[in-house]
Amino acid sequence: MGLAAGTRLGPYEIVAPLGAGGMGEVYRARDTRLGREVALKVLPPLFARDSERMARFEREARLLASLHHPHIATLFGVEDSGEIFALAMELVEGPTLAERIAPGAMPLDEVLRIGRQIAEALEAAHERGVIHRDLKPANIKLTTDGEVKVLDFGLAKALDSDPASGSGSEAQTLIIDSTRTGVILGTAAYMSPEQAKGKTVDRRADIWAFGVVLYEMLAGQRLFRGETSADTLAAVLTKDPAIDTQLASAPAPIRRLLRRCLERDPKKRLRDIGEARIAIDEFLSEPQADAAPATAAPIAGPAKRPLAWMVLAASMAALAAGLGFVWLRQAPPAERVLRYSIPAPERSSIHSIALSADGRRLAIAATTNGKNQIWLRDLESIEAQVLPGTDDAQFPFWSPDGKWIGYFAQERLKKIAVGGGAAQTLCDAPGGSGGTWNRDGVIVFSAPKIGLQRVSAAGGLPAAITKGDPAGNPLFPVFLPDGRRFLFVSDTESGQGVVYVGSLDGQSPRKLFDQLSPLAYVPAQAGSKVGHVLFLRESTLLAQPVDERSMRIAGELFPVAEQIFFKVYAGFAPFSASSDGVLVFQAAGNVAANQLTWMDRAGKPLAKVGEPTREVGFVLSPDESMVAMWRSTSLKTSDIWLHDLARGADTRLTFDASLNVMPVWSPDGRRIAFSSKRTGNYDIYVKDVSGGGQDEPILQSSQYKIMCDWSRDGRFLLFAVFKKTDPDLWVVPVEGERKAVPFLATEFVETQGQFSPDSRWIAYQSDESGRPEIYVRPFPAAPGKWQISVGGGILPRWRGDGKELYYLSRDLKLMAAPLKAPAGARQALETGVPQELFDTHGVTPPRNVNAFMYAPSADGQRFLVNVSGSQPYEAPLTVVVNWLAAVKR
Repeated sequence: MGLAAGTRLGPYEIVAPLGAGGMGEVYRARDTRLGREVALKVLPPLFARDSERMARFEREARLLASLHHPHIATLFGVEDSGEIFALAMELVEGPTLAERIAPGAMPLDEVLRIGRQIAEALEAAHERGVIHRDLKPANIKLTTDGEVKVLDFGLAKALDSDPASGSGSEAQTLIIDSTRTGVILGTAAYMSPEQAKGKTVDRRADIWAFGVVLYEMLAGQRLFRGETSADTLAAVLTKDPAIDTQLASAPAPIRRLLRRCLERDPKKRLRDIGEARIAIDEFLSEPQADAAPATAAPIAGPAKRPLAWMVLAASMAALAAGLGFVWLRQAPPAERVLRYSIPAPERSSIHSIALSADGRRLAIAATTNGKNQIWLRDLESIEAQVLPGTDDAQFPFWSPDGKWIGYFAQERLKKIAVGGGAAQTLCDAPGGSGGTWNRDGVIVFSAPKIGLQRVSAAGGLPAAITKGDPAGNPLFPVFLPDGRRFLFVSDTESGQGVVYVGSLDGQSPRKLFDQLSPLAYVPAQAGSKVGHVLFLRESTLLAQPVDERSMRIAGELFPVAEQIFFKVYAGFAPFSASSDGVLVFQAAGNVAANQLTWMDRAGKPLAKVGEPTREVGFVLSPDESMVAMWRSTSLKTSDIWLHDLARGADTRLTFDASLNVMPVWSPDGRRIAFSSKRTGNYDIYVKDVSGGGQDEPILQSSQYKIMCDWSRDGRFLLFAVFKKTDPDLWVVPVEGERKAVPFLATEFVETQGQFSPDSRWIAYQSDESGRPEIYVRPFPAAPGKWQISVGGGILPRWRGDGKELYYLSRDLKLMAAPLKAPAGARQALETGVPQELFDTHGVTPPRNVNAFMYAPSADGQRFLVNVSGSQPYEAPLTVVVNWLAAVKR
């Protein structure tokens, strides 16, 4: 054990070791803040320096944190001291189920009581979209009160990527190369057949494992056994459980339940674990006449294995010993697969990438020193080069001949020749979020403010395409090979994205499948009718086979690569595929992109705060002791976290499995107001920063509401209401009737509002001039408006005494504008010339979102800035040639 008793990790004091496993060491520890004992699961320092292991570990934390149930071990928080990374979890006293089974078969009533509680835990997790993948007796604890606690949801994905050879125990948890289709996660004896084959798994894999565990409790020994992991996997794949013979003394209804759970074909298996819970309840309420004795008879020892089975086991054992993992797939394809890495542009933050149709060149939209541009990279060259004239570029896409690149900038759709020359504006495209270009010179693009449009590649007025557009914002269109049909995603208000097939001939879009992600389409290869839609689910790149003629699902979904860094806040996903089999993607980097840093007014770094982070937005507490931020785990989940600046500790504030975003502090620093999508629409809630009490709903309505600020007198909340056109600014009283009223509602974008320290003024950002600028108006609303910024500005912030207003210029320079408001004069504001303080070197914040990347101290002498991290700033890009051959089953 690496940590001695008395060692402190944040607020946790190590008491004693509890054990060790594939994810590291587990300790009993005392939470000195709350006076309770916890279990600390610590990743070893060697692992903590491994980006892949860290990503898996953090994913486990996010999975566990979304689960709250009496029979699931609770995650209290995450501690990261730089050298040590740990999960603080509920300490469950008592033996594991494996220890309870060790003496032999268990009494039927105990088996059913435990089985019912396991089913309840799985049911709660499945309802949250979480699959355990590694359910086994060792991951089930029995408390001293006789209750069940299921541990380690999602742990299989975070385990050691270098499992032992085939000589290891069958109880070992296995994982193989996560970039291949044939991924094996879980423990051999409890894997479902499809899991053992490396197929994509769903909740039915947990149902199989539940059946195996239930069988083991009744029989007193494992259902599938072997001398090695390979032997055990062979048994899972070939041995049909003889339930009626081996558990003849068990009640008939329970044997039927086991047979349903252990159906080898997932399509015939029990559909929902809730059905198992109901079956157990029904038996317990009306025991059958043929109920088994209190203890079921143990099964006989394993029968002699058939020759074919022994040959299979021996072959797999040899393969595992030679390669260091088990891959139950066909032999590697004969086609050559080439995989290599290319560096990201130096000191850049990549937004999105696009491969040319021939797979030879890559367009990279990236931010470097606060400037968005397109970088061009020939995959056979040494480095990428900036494409001049592409300032503010986002979402690049290629012409079919590879001579032009289309992109979005300054609320317009543009194109630029790859060979050089000035960029050409094609049309207005406010909020443009993806485009595609066919062989006939037609561009289809999506823009939430105007819908799905088509325009000539030569420019002109855009026109709406489809009739009966689905609800929500259209995003990420991609032409299909016929140049007439295209795919796109609809981002509905409920957060449930849908992939549609649209057409230039005006037909109504047809739903293909549910998903909210950028898309790529790979046409059917020679001799095949099946194409593939690529998209992201969480951080996994998946491929959905489709019949290219009918555009219907034509096969099972399968994974292509894992740990793709999805920039959730902006909808950016760095992956792209060409029509000839080249795939490029960017996995999570070794070093986080941003670093919170205190700077003086000249931009001199004073002190770093916390560890590097990929988060963009944060808000400093009124007493400057804490930072509130929101961390996204997918397009559908994010939570508010608090960072203590003095202790360096992170505490999670929200826990429901939805989008919780845009925190703001109450004037006394005791509460946080935030927007949450837990009811299907963004509503406003308030929560005590101590973590105690419930989330209090302040404003629930059909409006799409994003928090901006809390007035310093504590009376009002300021928020942006997002409409189908542009956001407006509204206010709602914190107490009393809580009736929301508009503060500023026009046809322009008004957002990022901030109350002045005396609550008499509101600074905000508007594009009424054609570009974002900072303005100030009286509050409550009265005549008068003053433009503060010059040449563009975003993200206003007040000094504590109201004598300066800060903002960021378009190139992310921190600006300070002197202000003077005579006492008692609501319509008199004296403004001075803004002065540049320093270059923030910050990352570009999301558009129209209150995600601040800097915060001034009350006296205006220091600034906490989210600045670019040091090299390596971004992970390299992975190129895979003939990627489909690499993942063939």
